[in-house]
Amino acid sequence: MLRSLHVENYVLIDSLEVQFPQGLIIITGQTGAGKSILLGALSLLTGAKADASVISGGADSLIVEAVFDSSPELEDILEKEDIPCPDREIIIRRVVFASGRSRSFINDCPVSVGLLGELSSLLIDIHSQHQNLLLARSDFQLGLLDSFARCEDIASSCRRAWAEYRSLEKELEQAKAQLQDLQAKRDYNQAQYEQLSAAKIKVGEIEELELEQKSLANAEQIKEQYAIAGGLLNLHQQLRDAQRALEKAGRFVPAMQELESRVESARIEIDDILGEIENADASLDVSKERLDALEERLGLLYSLERKHNVHSEEELLEILQQYTDALARGDNLEFSIDELEKRCLQAKDTYGKLAEELHKARAAAAPELARTLEARIRNLELDKARFEVEISKGESSENGYDKVCYKFSSNSGSCVELAKCASGGEMSRIMLCIKELMARYRNMPTMIFDEIDTGVSGSVAHKMGKMICDMGAYMQVFAITHLPQVAARGQAHFLVSKFERNGRTVSSISRLDSEARIQEIARMLSGESITAESLANAKSLLEQ
Repeated sequence: MLRSLHVENYVLIDSLEVQFPQGLIIITGQTGAGKSILLGALSLLTGAKADASVISGGADSLIVEAVFDSSPELEDILEKEDIPCPDREIIIRRVVFASGRSRSFINDCPVSVGLLGELSSLLIDIHSQHQNLLLARSDFQLGLLDSFARCEDIASSCRRAWAEYRSLEKELEQAKAQLQDLQAKRDYNQAQYEQLSAAKIKVGEIEELELEQKSLANAEQIKEQYAIAGGLLNLHQQLRDAQRALEKAGRFVPAMQELESRVESARIEIDDILGEIENADASLDVSKERLDALEERLGLLYSLERKHNVHSEEELLEILQQYTDALARGDNLEFSIDELEKRCLQAKDTYGKLAEELHKARAAAAPELARTLEARIRNLELDKARFEVEISKGESSENGYDKVCYKFSSNSGSCVELAKCASGGEMSRIMLCIKELMARYRNMPTMIFDEIDTGVSGSVAHKMGKMICDMGAYMQVFAITHLPQVAARGQAHFLVSKFERNGRTVSSISRLDSEARIQEIARMLSGESITAESLANAKSLLEQ
């Protein structure tokens, strides 16, 4: 239940702090006093869109904070989100800044607006006048039927199965599209792969081939230079003679011995150089066939680089790998598609079984729901009212394949679609009956009715007040009303009033004692001029 509410800087509310009891709580006030403002502030805690225009003039931000009793179901959600829940209470706070940005907190932990909405949907249900339009919506009608049939767990499983099936179906469509694209390019990819693969490209090959090609193209000139160099370096005999001369001189001049050793080293080095020149000359291929082969190979590599707009063997090998991967991806996709098709069929089968189970539960519960609502509606002075819940087969969706339609007749005539035949007063009565059922089957701890009694009066209002009062016996119910018959039934009565403060109009809410409550109900009976008769009537209503 909602234990307390704190509001700062929200429209006409400067600062408000109020505690609420269990049971039926009545909220009244003159038109324009600020009852809708109070609901607007509460709606922020349910994840409603934040709007900076509702911040009081001159303020930088607004704050709405409420304290609720916890429950095991709520604590499980909080535990999954790592949010502590001390003292078994849940504190929800929403702060809206002048920039339009807002922040949400649960037990002082920052949370998303989505989580705020999920949690608050299990804490409080706000029924405003426009919510009667929900009666025309198929999802709302289906939700009520599922709650009544106690098949919400099956419905939840059905939604999960549908989501999995649709996700697999989408994945399968994407895989097929990719495969189709790859198959369209497969012949091209295969040809490119085969050409590059047949080329047997090696890193560094072009540089090696270019060097060899340059050597072969100039072989005659190179051989000529080898001969010249060999002739000039053929100093073996001269160096031997010089070595002997220095050896003889060294007998008399010891320093010459070192020079003789150096000449010997030079002779050995020159002999080695001559040997390498001879080997190079002998290994130099002057074959035109080899030159042609080199030029053909280089031509192939150059053409591949130009074709693929690259500049090295490494890049050509990367291109080859891309074509290899593309061909392999096609093979892998074919296997993946086979697996996805099997999983998709399994998911569709699972969904179909759950949808069928859901249909059976709904079909079994629909007549009883119609009888239950019909009995409640007739109790609100629609004695000849008839109510039907029609189920037909529609398109498959997350809610199964059922299409539900609520039909109504205020007399003994044929039932037609509810939204097309019920008046405003009838809608209010039907919606109250529906909300009363939802409160029972969904275990909603707190429900707020915003003038659900609009369009009714007299004994009907009296009976609607009794129904709301009965709901207050097992849950916390707020009833914002203009009807004294309803207001007289609450365990607690709060008055919303508007007054001037420092040149500004502000709203406040206060709990009425027994005497003030008589005065307020008398005002509701007679208007601004409270008479002795209206006071007596107010006392009588309260006693009843």
